[in-house]
Amino acid sequence: MPGLPQHPHVETAVRYHEAVARGAVGEELARYFHACVVQEEFPNALFPDGVRRDLSDVLESAERGRALLGHQRFEVHNAVAAGDQVAVEVTWTGTLATPMGSLPAGHVLRARIAVFLEFRDGKICAQRNYDCYERLVRDQDPV
Repeated sequence: MPGLPQHPHVETAVRYHEAVARGAVGEELARYFHACVVQEEFPNALFPDGVRRDLSDVLESAERGRALLGHQRFEVHNAVAAGDQVAVEVTWTGTLATPMGSLPAGHVLRARIAVFLEFRDGKICAQRNYDCYERLVRDQDPV
């Protein structure tokens, strides 16, 4: 993470994304969140109506993601902190472990994501994601 500010909330935000990439679930993931966390994922290719989650929903979603993805990675490009708020710019890649719709196992999903985190008592109490997925189509054979 060379070049990123060393604000304690930025460090937590990066560690949180690393934990998600490792497939953290349960208590390992919950330790990053305040009990009253609200996570919002605004409309995107996977969730056209968006989604709003509390802590139990976040943990349940992580379990589903762990089963769906064989591997995922977050590349943090930038992070900015002001007080108890952090904005993070990342590129995410995830390799499907199982088929998803018309996409076969092994297909690589990609998204550029802006994540806005708010902290309380050193833990994430609010997360807003703006996920921009690359086209979700199966690669075509060259003509």
